[in-house]
Amino acid sequence: QVILAESGGGSVQDGGSLTLSCTASGDTISSYCMGWFRQAPGMEREAVAAMDVDGRNSRAEPVNGRFTISRDNAKNTVYLQMNSLKVEDTAMYYCAAHGPPSPRCSRWWEEESFADWGQGTQVTVSS
Repeated sequence: QVILAESGGGSVQDGGSLTLSCTASGDTISSYCMGWFRQAPGMEREAVAAMDVDGRNSRAEPVNGRFTISRDNAKNTVYLQMNSLKVEDTAMYYCAAHGPPSPRCSRWWEEESFADWGQGTQVTVSS
């Protein structure tokens, strides 16, 4: 089991930037596809981005060109760089580890593909 802890959330204005971090313990993430999801109030949780162990990444269309996922296996940490933030990006952001453990991000857009989740970090974008 991977224990995940997100940090870096906060409040920013429209057009601002934030970088979220997700630090893992209990296991090394070097063998896992890692993903970021978000959930806005009253909405279902949705996939944001995912990265496999070789660095190949996928991003949801609403964030393409603005968000970048990266990983530092030596630090057991995954990042989500968010630029040009919009009000509609306001949500709780979660990182997740693929389960069963997989180096490839199969069906990364589905919650069910991920077994271990962090508690989330809140991102609020104001106009």
